[in-house]
Amino acid sequence: MPDESMSAETAESGPSRAVGRTAVVIPAAGRGVRLGRGAPKALRPLGGTPMLVHAVRAVARARTVSLVVVVAPPDGAATVRTLLDEHPLPDSAGATDVLVVPGGETRQESVARGLTALPDDVDVVLVHDAARPLVPVETVEDVVAAVRGGAPAVVPALPVTDTVKQVGPPAPGALPGAPEPVVATPERALLRAVQTPQGFDRATLVKAHEHTPSEGEGATDDAGLVERMGVPVVLVPGHEEAFKVTRPLDLVLAEAVLARRRATDGF
Repeated sequence: MPDESMSAETAESGPSRAVGRTAVVIPAAGRGVRLGRGAPKALRPLGGTPMLVHAVRAVARARTVSLVVVVAPPDGAATVRTLLDEHPLPDSAGATDVLVVPGGETRQESVARGLTALPDDVDVVLVHDAARPLVPVETVEDVVAAVRGGAPAVVPALPVTDTVKQVGPPAPGALPGAPEPVVATPERALLRAVQTPQGFDRATLVKAHEHTPSEGEGATDDAGLVERMGVPVVLVPGHEEAFKVTRPLDLVLAEAVLARRRATDGF
């Protein structure tokens, strides 16, 4: 990786090797059943615009991002392409390209397909949840800068504010919702709640996916795949507005954040 004192746009790791491009992979093939019945979660409206469109625009605003790969439902790539064409990127996104590819049955499979679709000149990859539509551009830039600075895997995260309990396996025959046994109380000061985009040296992330078979529902955290290989993962400060829209109450909060941005920032 290039020295931190060198520009992300012009630095070289040698006399003939220029720094490549940064791309963002957005897996958007899930249905998001916890948000209730209806369209897939990524296509739910937020302030009158599909959540996926907000997520694409959020990462495309980063000056270091030149390509966004949206991984659509396996049978919905054409629909997602039409949707994004109907909601073009704002001028503030610059010349960012947007590519749509069909995904797999799990998030892990979808991310892998997004990686396969990347051109050869991409050397830094961010993976971002479509359900985090309001991530600030500064968070995206901080993740890219940390990877360009030499970290093979970077995750934005926030301190945990609630006390967390670790529970043991349920008693034999216990019904759903039955009391659970507490086995430990982790030290809260050492815990972090992770967000996205997670950033990676491309070769590291590709290797992690190649060496981890997709079993069951597959991995939901790409940094976790890298950890399993013994590769170090570092954290950078996340942002409270980069929360994940998972349940109906999250959607209400996202609407409120978006309304404030539009009123104060012309977002």
